Amino acid sequence: MRITVLGATGGVGGEVVRQGLAAGHRVTAVVRDPARLAMREHTALTVVTADALSAAELTPAVEGADAVLSAMGAAGRRAPLRVATGSAEALVAAMRTAGVRRLLAVSAAPLNSTGAGQPWLTRTVLNGLLWRVFGAAYRDLEGMERVLSGSGLAWTAVRPPRLTDAAGRGSYRLVVDGGPPGNSVARADVARALLDLVEREDTVGRAVGVSA
Repeated sequence: MRITVLGATGGVGGEVVRQGLAAGHRVTAVVRDPARLAMREHTALTVVTADALSAAELTPAVEGADAVLSAMGAAGRRAPLRVATGSAEALVAAMRTAGVRRLLAVSAAPLNSTGAGQPWLTRTVLNGLLWRVFGAAYRDLEGMERVLSGSGLAWTAVRPPRLTDAAGRGSYRLVVDGGPPGNSVARADVARALLDLVEREDTVGRAVGVSA
């Protein structure tokens, strides 16, 4: 496939680039600073410098893609910009212009408001505590998911719990329309899930919980 990756210099995005190239895909990595990209030399890799909040700059990067995978995430708790929402708005506009439909984006497990699929302690205690601490970031991700759901594109929101830098297992647990059953997951395995789910029609228009 031809895949465009946003947030390619981050932990999940960098893994998407690495694993996508290893799987034989052609990957376009969208970055603000190419020097921060872990993998820069590969015959199937194209690096595009663009502002993820600009639809005009993103449009050439998504043209011809079979799928776009966004690992932008939310900014820090005190960041003034709503990066997840803003990048989603720009990306959806760019994809419409380019005629690209498949979009997968990284969200977060605490957005599973029903608690379906999650352990009792996570539903009743942990999610509430996380919202108190990281509420601004989660509201940004809620905005992103609203943009996705109203986009008319073939979108999937992937909701992992706490991300770790542990070596990936190469496997994960997945719940469609529910929270992840575990409380953590390696960034490498979230990347694996994003790549796997591109061709899973049962996740289109859905939020998916992913965990170890």
